[in-house]
Amino acid sequence: MAQINWFEKLFGSGFYTGYIPFASGTFGSLVALIIYLIIPKSEDYRAVLFLVVLFTILGVIVSDKFENKYGKDPAECTIDEWVGTWISLINVPKEIIWIVLAFLIWRFLDIIKPFPARQVEKLKGGLGIMADDIISGFYTFLIMQLIINLFK
Repeated sequence: MAQINWFEKLFGSGFYTGYIPFASGTFGSLVALIIYLIIPKSEDYRAVLFLVVLFTILGVIVSDKFENKYGKDPAECTIDEWVGTWISLINVPKEIIWIVLAFLIWRFLDIIKPFPARQVEKLKGGLGIMADDIISGFYTFLIMQLIINLFK
């Protein structure tokens, strides 16, 4: 059985949102959204990209440990939701309507897992855990950019 230290548990579970017995992915995404809202507007784009890259790299490593301990793509691991949420919010205006819309589209796509998200989810270890959320987050990013450019 894989050992997970306290920091890996805190990090990988998205501040323990993964241990909430229902909708852990949604709760993990909400924490990521709160972190996003703390970032000053002037730093949005660069800061969010930095977080996406950093948390993707660390997330693959820590998610691998979660899968070894809890099984395939465990609910306890919500760091992937953080990355997907942040990708969804890249270049989204910090206005409630756009943020809520991005969040709802992101959660929908994360749940239904459009092609090829469902297929890459089958990859073993942390890469499989992270990859489907990255794809769903990227789809949300594209949809949001289209909607914003059409209506703003």
